Amino acid sequence: MEWMVFSYSLPSKARSSPRVALWRQLRRFGAISLAGGAYVLPARDECIEAFQWLAQEVHQAKGDALVMQVDKFEGLNDSQLVDLFRNARRQDYQEIGITIAELERTVVASKKGKRPSGIVDKLKKLRKRHAEIARVDFFDCPEGSRVALKLSQLQQALFPKRDSSAKIVPATIASYRRKRWVTRPRPHVDRLACAWLIRRFINPKASIRYSLRPKPEEISFDMAKAHFGHVGNLCTFETMVAAFGLDEPSLRPITEIVHEIDLRDGRYARPETAGIEAVLKGWLIAGLSDAELEKHGSALFEGLFSAHVKNRKEASKLK
Repeated sequence: MEWMVFSYSLPSKARSSPRVALWRQLRRFGAISLAGGAYVLPARDECIEAFQWLAQEVHQAKGDALVMQVDKFEGLNDSQLVDLFRNARRQDYQEIGITIAELERTVVASKKGKRPSGIVDKLKKLRKRHAEIARVDFFDCPEGSRVALKLSQLQQALFPKRDSSAKIVPATIASYRRKRWVTRPRPHVDRLACAWLIRRFINPKASIRYSLRPKPEEISFDMAKAHFGHVGNLCTFETMVAAFGLDEPSLRPITEIVHEIDLRDGRYARPETAGIEAVLKGWLIAGLSDAELEKHGSALFEGLFSAHVKNRKEASKLK
């Protein structure tokens, strides 16, 4: 496995503010510190760019910086390095866990049916912090999913909703492989994700039409009286994933992103959500056609899916 290493030095008479700023940035990027003052990140594109950017900051402060890529550390193998990253993120997640436990006690102690003052804002801040940590949780620390579950349980306690996923009628891919599909024009996140899902898992050459009036032979999705639509508090994408029994683990992050952008119920916190939502809004503002929206959306979701597949493979190799 390849790693990025960053080391720097600032003039002895330099003000403390650049040192503090660099330390905070390194922490925000998820870098771990090794003996000798070197910082390490996995050799991923975003990590390489982060260290290169920091090197520029050091040079502007009249200091010296070194960025290099290595594939081996003397006396420290890949598994040990991965453990260091997971331990660092575990500590971050545990800090959130302590606050969640405090909020849970507050909810239990409150009067039935009444939310404690300020608890919703506190929950939002926790979700934001969790998303920040998850963004640099390069090797899927198990504590992250446990904390995410705790956040969802707290959300459920504050805003009870019945999950109606049990009402979803199972469907087989073979039965829909030659079907023609239709959904509403001006597709946004849920419809774009469904269109990608259809082409990715059901039929790469599927015919998908955008109209408010389905033809008798067409399979409609995410529209009035659709074959596939929202079920309970699940968006259409989640419904289709469940109906077709798609248990690919790398689909889960996408379902959470689509759910949050589409329903905005605070159920999931993913680090990519805000950026993806901004891109989708930008496409609509730019006035892209339905075909262009689908093309861009398919590329976006395929990229997300591929990235999560790759990350899972890298993580599994090191277990």
